[in-house]
Amino acid sequence: MNLEKLVEKFAKQCKWYDFALLKLAVIFFTLFVITAWPTLVVFILGFAWYWYLIISLILSAPLLKKLFSK
Repeated sequence: MNLEKLVEKFAKQCKWYDFALLKLAVIFFTLFVITAWPTLVVFILGFAWYWYLIISLILSAPLLKKLFSK
């Protein structure tokens, strides 16, 4: 079984709050990595704020397209 089918099978078994918990886990793991590795803090804070906005818009575009298309 390939990874895509495994993820689809797992996603069908999950409830809406499972995805919310997964997102929170990713956020807190990211915060952990940033605080545990000081060199990463300097690297991440070296970017201007608008790069994060641009990246988030690009990554969310397919989801928004699916959400608003018929």
